Amino acid sequence: QVQLVESGGGLVQAGGSLRLSCAASGRTFSSYFMGWFRQAPGKEREFVAAIRWSSGITYYADYADSVKGRFTISRDNAKNTVYLQMNRLNSEDTAVYYCAAGGSWPPTEYWGQGTQVTVSS
Repeated sequence: QVQLVESGGGLVQAGGSLRLSCAASGRTFSSYFMGWFRQAPGKEREFVAAIRWSSGITYYADYADSVKGRFTISRDNAKNTVYLQMNRLNSEDTAVYYCAAGGSWPPTEYWGQGTQVTVSS
């Protein structure tokens, strides 16, 4: 049974940092895309970042308030864990952040339960 368990969310002041973790288990993810999505209140769930587990190639959202340059996705093969380092957080980053995995793009085959990130201004 595939499990994606997120941790690391919480309350942070604007300008601060958080690191989210996603512990993956239940299958071999070596050929998978691992991703982070987020959903703010009243908004659609949106893609944030992803990483191809085997190659380490990373992908980032490219929308107006871009996370590229502030967020970094990485993985630790030994721990079967994917991370999302988030820096210079602002109130627009407030959302529930979900870890996801998939054998093809977009990585939406499996989902974690989500972790709340709240940025206070």
